[in-house]
Amino acid sequence: MKTAHEIRPGNVIMLDGSPWVVQKTETTRSGRNAAIVKMKLKNLLQESSTETTFKGDDKMEDIILDRLDCTYSYFADPMYVFMDADYNQYDVEADNLGDAAAYIVDGMEEQCQVTFYEGKAISVELPTTVVREVTYTEPSARGDTSGKVMKPATIAGGATLSVADFVKTGDLIEIDTRTHEFKKRA
Repeated sequence: MKTAHEIRPGNVIMLDGSPWVVQKTETTRSGRNAAIVKMKLKNLLQESSTETTFKGDDKMEDIILDRLDCTYSYFADPMYVFMDADYNQYDVEADNLGDAAAYIVDGMEEQCQVTFYEGKAISVELPTTVVREVTYTEPSARGDTSGKVMKPATIAGGATLSVADFVKTGDLIEIDTRTHEFKKRA
């Protein structure tokens, strides 16, 4: 059993007798009250979605699923196709990727973990860090050097995130896929 605070996107939990894949989690902590975890869930059996709120210490049954290391091959709308070491191909729906879709690009070399439930590929877990090219960012503002200065940038794959002021268009940056934050220039 895991607490709601320990559940991450890509985990599958059992609620009301049905398996649900967690697509997004957001933890809110307030000064006096316990942590609150908002989750976006998708039912694996009925293809329905919902958003629910749990207390941070609520216990949930985490389902252990089959996982396989794969690499991204290509996009066949609306499916992302991944391939394992034996050249078997697995289709994953775009909706099941959640936030990971923003970091999947053609020619990506990082290994992903594809999760299976009863033989069906249901989600993809990216490595904790990926290196992507900055496709567009504003030029740095002169003289703005007080503190930690951040600016918006668009990366290959289409995601937008805040990067350090010294990052330029064309730079390779390292991104934490769990928090969607800029870590460093690669």
